[in-house]
Amino acid sequence: MSSKGGRKKASSSSVHEQLQQLRSLTNSTAVNKTSIIVDASRYIEELKDKVDKMSQETATSSHASTSSQNPLPMVTVETLEKGFLINVFLQKNCPGLLVSILETFEELGLDVLEARVSCEESFKLEAIGGE
Repeated sequence: MSSKGGRKKASSSSVHEQLQQLRSLTNSTAVNKTSIIVDASRYIEELKDKVDKMSQETATSSHASTSSQNPLPMVTVETLEKGFLINVFLQKNCPGLLVSILETFEELGLDVLEARVSCEESFKLEAIGGE
């Protein structure tokens, strides 16, 4: 019986720690589990909006003639246990896109902890980061 109670207590402690990390990452002031998760969902939506805005700014900064040939990048944002994962894909390589993306991350206060980039024929970026 005591080992079962110990596992339950350890599991509860782990969940509590994860909720505290989520609160910290999302700057949430919520105290209950549901509110923390709702705040995290809002935070993810804000990140998606920021990435979409960044994509639009990148597209408008390129030349008008090439922007019709270069559609907006496909962008996905996922929440990880201790941060986020952003994938950016564009069928054609766009000079300066990587620099623009990294500058935008910096402006948003997001730290890139790990990234994989391919810029040969197409542009692919997979970045893992946090605040």
